Amino acid sequence: MTILCLLIALCILLLLLLDRCVPATAARWGLGLERRRSGLRCKTATLPGFTMPYLEGGAGEPLLLIHGFAGDKDNFTRMARFLTPHYRVICPDLPGFGDASREPQASYSMVAQAERIVALMDALGLQRVHLGGNSMGGFIATQLAGLYPERVASLWLLDAAGTAAAHDTDIFTHYLATGDMPLLVRTEADFARLMRATTHKTPFLPYSVKITLARRAMADLALHRGILQQLAGAPLLEAQFSTLATPALIVWGAEDRILNPAGAQALQALLPDSAVVLMPHIGHLPMLEAPRRTAQDYLHYRRTLATA
Repeated sequence: MTILCLLIALCILLLLLLDRCVPATAARWGLGLERRRSGLRCKTATLPGFTMPYLEGGAGEPLLLIHGFAGDKDNFTRMARFLTPHYRVICPDLPGFGDASREPQASYSMVAQAERIVALMDALGLQRVHLGGNSMGGFIATQLAGLYPERVASLWLLDAAGTAAAHDTDIFTHYLATGDMPLLVRTEADFARLMRATTHKTPFLPYSVKITLARRAMADLALHRGILQQLAGAPLLEAQFSTLATPALIVWGAEDRILNPAGAQALQALLPDSAVVLMPHIGHLPMLEAPRRTAQDYLHYRRTLATA
């Protein structure tokens, strides 16, 4: 037992050293382990003007999940392990984020990003999907459902942007007045600010992952400022569509400080064939803060939808 304990201690020490000394490598290894645990593999689609890496795993009806602003495809990795036994899960990096290509002169409007998701679906041979999205990703998913209702079997909206009610927060109002937003990372220390603003109880992330994500966001600061301006200036969903017939599960963290939980009722008015789940003690990122519970709520909704 003494030798075994020593070996375990040495392994832990080695992991800690790697985490601090070679954070990019440690982060890559750590994310690789998380993906394998969830049954996901990374692939890449080449679209006109962009490359879009995506995670894919599982089998069954396709469930395509779109991350939010300042996020990436791995925002859904921890939750995906509860979904891949039931569905073919696909999580892309939106152009401008994650490992997708960047084009400073391109449009990153909600419509443009929705069109790129449709192009990804075409590249993967997906005529119709169940579509989910968090924050900006929820805005894009709903935009897509409004423009291409025949391509969307159902919506899963997690703290989705895109309505006046959702945007009515102190953080969003402060951004419109000053240009300052916790989602914009200028320094390594700003990443902790981002996590505090987006989560009620911050999930564990290794140092290597946090520092790697912070440095990538710092490099993207100018681009992301422009994308956030396009998001804030985008036509609101209720100004574009009266009602949408797409079935939807609308989920909101009750402690969300980025987007107002009142947005759930605004979306339900737009999507009358919908159900709402308000999650207590959860912030802006339910899939990271409570991955099992968020997935279980969705599985229950899909069973209800199938019965209906």
